[in-house]
Amino acid sequence: MIPAAKLERLLDRFAAVEAELASGAGGPGFVKLSKEHAELSPVIDVVRDYRKVQDQLEQAEALISDPKTDSDMRGLAEEERAELKEQFARLEHELRIQLLPKDAADASSAIIEIRAGTGGDEAALFADDLLAMYTRYCALQGWKTEIMSRTDSDLGGIKDAVMEVNGQGVYAKLKFESGVHRVQRVPVTETQGRIHTSAATVAVLPEAEDVDIVINDKDLRIDVYRAQGAGGQHVNKTESAVRITHLPTGIAIAQQTEKSQHKNKAHAMKLLKAKLYEIERERVDSARASERKSLVGSGDRSERIRTYNFPQGRVTDHRINLTLYKLDRIIAGDDLGEIIDALVQQDQADRLAALEAEG
Repeated sequence: MIPAAKLERLLDRFAAVEAELASGAGGPGFVKLSKEHAELSPVIDVVRDYRKVQDQLEQAEALISDPKTDSDMRGLAEEERAELKEQFARLEHELRIQLLPKDAADASSAIIEIRAGTGGDEAALFADDLLAMYTRYCALQGWKTEIMSRTDSDLGGIKDAVMEVNGQGVYAKLKFESGVHRVQRVPVTETQGRIHTSAATVAVLPEAEDVDIVINDKDLRIDVYRAQGAGGQHVNKTESAVRITHLPTGIAIAQQTEKSQHKNKAHAMKLLKAKLYEIERERVDSARASERKSLVGSGDRSERIRTYNFPQGRVTDHRINLTLYKLDRIIAGDDLGEIIDALVQQDQADRLAALEAEG
């Protein structure tokens, strides 16, 4: 049974956060409190249900053990006790999962980077398929997406693309998509009908809030230039393209999708912040990295995480040995949630088992 004192501390903290928010304090403190409130709310809902069922179970037990209770009433109480025990066990399991230590970035929005890998034009077409898959999946979750940059290939695919996804808890679900995605199918350019294997890499970064990371202007070099098209020709006459280089790390971000230099600079800064935020998270939280490695591998982009086999109509996630024969619906984004939910559940189960082993 979960210690009552632990639940009391949670309820007290939630009441304190609500009181501070109601006081009308603004600034960065308000942002942090709002995030904490959003994270605590679902936990508190389960705590309240858990305690309510616990009380009802105790009342049923008292009725059954009371010698003054008549046989009919005792029979009804025993039936109710059986149902309450099932409810209680389910809520206790759910609460244990809710109380697992959380990745600090889980509640964040995210930035998805997709790059065509080995396979030439076919890899670029597959990268475009992945972009469409994530766009549809995000729409089904009620999240907002915006293409920050994309480089088209000659046959209608993409060499690379960066998409911003805004919403509550985006990173918690999308973080397991980082890695190499492999496709096996007959390319449109193949005349012999042979199956080719191509790949695309996906990297998912939590979006950094201003309170998460600070970048000094003196650490940046900002270059502006005229945007170029696929063949290298200039596509406009103004210097709207922007390249921002972070001097301490050498990370360079170039953006030319927008016609406005201001918008390109804003997109480049957002992506730079996300990359620096991820570097900082990895530096200060090696425990998180090793824990994540146990389920999803090292996160290294050279690591194959999923195969999309078109001739067999199947998708296999190699980390949890899950195979689904509904490739069309998954690549369309409609049933991608089945794989993502399975990854989240496996991660929770592994962390719960590790915590219980320690305790």
